[in-house]
Amino acid sequence: MTGLPYLIRMVSGLREPKTRVRGQDVAGSVEAVGTDGTRFELGDEVFGTCNGSFAEYATARTEKIAPKPVNLTFEQSATVPTTGSTALQALRDKGQVQPGQKVLIIGAAGGVGTFAVQIAKAFGAHVTGVCSTTKVDLVRSIGADEAIDYTRDDFAGTGRRYDLILDIAGRRSVSHLRRALAPRGILVFVGGEGGGRWFGGIDRQLGAQMLSPFVSQKLGTFVAKPNSEKLMVLKELIEAGKVTPVIDRTYPLSEVPEAIRYVEEGHARGKVVITV
Repeated sequence: MTGLPYLIRMVSGLREPKTRVRGQDVAGSVEAVGTDGTRFELGDEVFGTCNGSFAEYATARTEKIAPKPVNLTFEQSATVPTTGSTALQALRDKGQVQPGQKVLIIGAAGGVGTFAVQIAKAFGAHVTGVCSTTKVDLVRSIGADEAIDYTRDDFAGTGRRYDLILDIAGRRSVSHLRRALAPRGILVFVGGEGGGRWFGGIDRQLGAQMLSPFVSQKLGTFVAKPNSEKLMVLKELIEAGKVTPVIDRTYPLSEVPEAIRYVEEGHARGKVVITV
């Protein structure tokens, strides 16, 4: 949304956004169905992703939405699709998490992080979350076995080794992260936060992927792809009481700019929601 790093403008638009209406996550009731639509009917309550969700009405493809979890409100459901799917893909598909493994989640109090902590626990992992001082209690409350305050302790200096590390926040070097990774562990970069204005965190991710074939550890990243299959998995976890969205603040549609500014500051605890 900020147009940074500049490299991302090759996709999102050089001088201005290609997509004029912002917003990707959505939850609401079906108001109309296309001529080829067979999965949903008028009035069905759904959640998922689409372009331009910061609006009274939005159009979504059927393969990008799923029935809304019955135990969530629309506001709660709207927090799930992108960040929940990203956390699921990072843990299950890229990280290959297994019961009993030790998982370290850096940025555990953010949007993806709060979902990742809960999903990893649901998969039977021992979870350690890394966050700032004011967010330690939150990370523990959503199920983390341990929480590390990065302003006081360096997770790479404790001598502990983790089977899987999700690096969601920060600009720690690959060598620093590898010191906390088990000899055959997996390091997954989630997003490209931080870094310079030209490349952000993309250069670090590319460097890790280039190094990966030459070491025993697996180092890499992925492109998040929310779809109905992932949404259904998340729906099942939510309805089973294993995952609950964490909402920091809600804003009305008229205050979208203020909401975006708040998110940009980087202090949000969980998700920020736009209500219509």
